[in-house]
Amino acid sequence: MKSIRKQKKPAAAEAIARLADEGRNVSRFFTNAGRMMGPIQRVNVDFASPMLEELDNAAKDLNISRQAVIKTLVRQALDQHYLATARSPAARR
Repeated sequence: MKSIRKQKKPAAAEAIARLADEGRNVSRFFTNAGRMMGPIQRVNVDFASPMLEELDNAAKDLNISRQAVIKTLVRQALDQHYLATARSPAARR
């Protein structure tokens, strides 16, 4: 019978952090295959009451937070903008 090699499950972040706290080498857990995300920046946005109610209703319907609705809608609008102008976000920089 053919032997099938099981793939290893990725280590939990807590386990990696524990090893690092113990001074162990954790470099084997990092492949550098991912993309680095920049730091999160907090911004303030003012909404009129009716728009805020719409956002809250959408969040309730989707069972997600108001912030998630706003981020999703902004992402969709930016994607549509880039498609309409035939540009990518990287081309702006």
